[in-house]
Amino acid sequence: MNAAGTRGDATELDDAFVAQVRERLLAEGGAITDTRIARAVRETGRVLGAVGSVRAAQHVKAQLTGLGPLEPLLPTTGLSDVYVNGHEDVFVETHDGIRRVDSPFTSEAEVRALAVRLVTAAGRRLDGGHPCVDVQTATGLRVHAVIPPVSTGGTLLSIRFRSPQRLSLADLVASGTVHPFLADVLTDAMAARANLMISGATGSGKTTVLSALLSHCPPEQRLVLAEDAAELDPRHPHVVGLQSRQENVEGAGAVDLTELVRQALRMRPDWLVVGECRGAEVRDLLTALNTGHSGAGTVHANSARAVPARLAALGSLAGLDRVAVDLQAASALDLVAHVSRTPAGRRLDAVCTLALDDGALSTLPALTVEHGQPVKGPGWNRLATLLARGREGS
Repeated sequence: MNAAGTRGDATELDDAFVAQVRERLLAEGGAITDTRIARAVRETGRVLGAVGSVRAAQHVKAQLTGLGPLEPLLPTTGLSDVYVNGHEDVFVETHDGIRRVDSPFTSEAEVRALAVRLVTAAGRRLDGGHPCVDVQTATGLRVHAVIPPVSTGGTLLSIRFRSPQRLSLADLVASGTVHPFLADVLTDAMAARANLMISGATGSGKTTVLSALLSHCPPEQRLVLAEDAAELDPRHPHVVGLQSRQENVEGAGAVDLTELVRQALRMRPDWLVVGECRGAEVRDLLTALNTGHSGAGTVHANSARAVPARLAALGSLAGLDRVAVDLQAASALDLVAHVSRTPAGRRLDAVCTLALDDGALSTLPALTVEHGQPVKGPGWNRLATLLARGREGS
């Protein structure tokens, strides 16, 4: 094993080699490119050979700009997440679910060094004063890190990858995520400018479904997206993206979703989209949708039935009581579409309308998917009226 190798008995040599190349690159300044890395490897004077030099450059690049020991996992088909639970336990998540893989780490220090590097590259700190950090890197990785003593089992690292493939609604239908009839209904709902909330648990595919639906907005409409992390990627010619910013190492410069929604409203959106409602910004979104704007968003909920309670909980963070949230949501939102994560994969299994029942907000199933077939429910007439109104206005 030489300095270019993967893991092996040359760990010390690898560390010294990477440090030597890093010092050369930092001394020169400027962006770290493949060309500069290759030249710095050659200038170390190590006798590596042609193949060894290429491997050395790849190894150094992974250590300086990539995921270090985790880099070999990247070719995994359908990789969406990597979970590091201390240096001995590493899991990956793909379309087939979560599975354990051999850990590429040899020590706790190695995991922590990677976590610190990823967080630092995103402009944050991971140390005793900041033991829990969530960031998005310049390459689009969502990184969450927790270190002891908050973590009781070594450094915990969760990394989410943005899918390189932009999935269309047709792709979701082909994969079985969305039933063709529900796809047609939701496409018509977007044409009717129906205000929509996608609900579901973590990793259920809410963002993927919403992004695919937004792609069906007419090209002359202007979409303004407000997100904690830029994940929505609709195929549309007029998209403006806003991303929240956490405080910097000095504790200043934070821009939250509430502020983003307010800024978005000044940008004349045809569609105001909040990537994920998780706090007080729900008040501003509901207010906007009650004052002539069209909009959409996602929300964490275990079922469509649980969405009213979830909205009430979020509204309370903005100082709204349950009655105020129910009244605002009933007027602002037309539909809730719920996505579930099942043993057979991700499924959009319900489209619901909303109604006030004795002053309390509830969802009425309009379409559910049972045994692979769409079934109309008590909310269907309301949904059909909405779609008809949209067709009349087109």
